[in-house]
Amino acid sequence: MTTTEHSPAEQHAHTHGPGCGHEAVVHGNHVDYLHDGHVHREHSTGDGVHYDECTNCRCANCTDSCAVCDCADCDCPTCNHARCSCEHCSDSCNNCVCTDCTCATCTHAA
Repeated sequence: MTTTEHSPAEQHAHTHGPGCGHEAVVHGNHVDYLHDGHVHREHSTGDGVHYDECTNCRCANCTDSCAVCDCADCDCPTCNHARCSCEHCSDSCNNCVCTDCTCATCTHAA
C-alpha cells in the first residue's frame, strides 16, 4: 500500500472553485488554486474535504510550487512548465493527453 504525502494548508473561509477569486492552474490530475503566495489543491477524505499545499519543485535552486515553477534548467518530473515535444501539441507534459504522444517526459508516456 502506498501512502500519499500531503501537507494541509491553512484554514480559510471559502471553497476554492470557479469564481472563487483565485487563479486556477491545472497540474497533472488536479487543479491548484494560487492563494496569497500558496498553491492549494483539494484533498477529499472520509472526514470531508480540506486543502493541501501542492508539491514543491525538487530542483536544487528552486523553492517554487511545481504548478508555477519556471526554472530554465528544471529536472523535476512533476513541474508544470516542461512542454510536450510532440509536433502537434503545445500542452505541458503534466497535462498532455495526446493519444499518440511520443514525448519521453509526459506523465502518461509509457
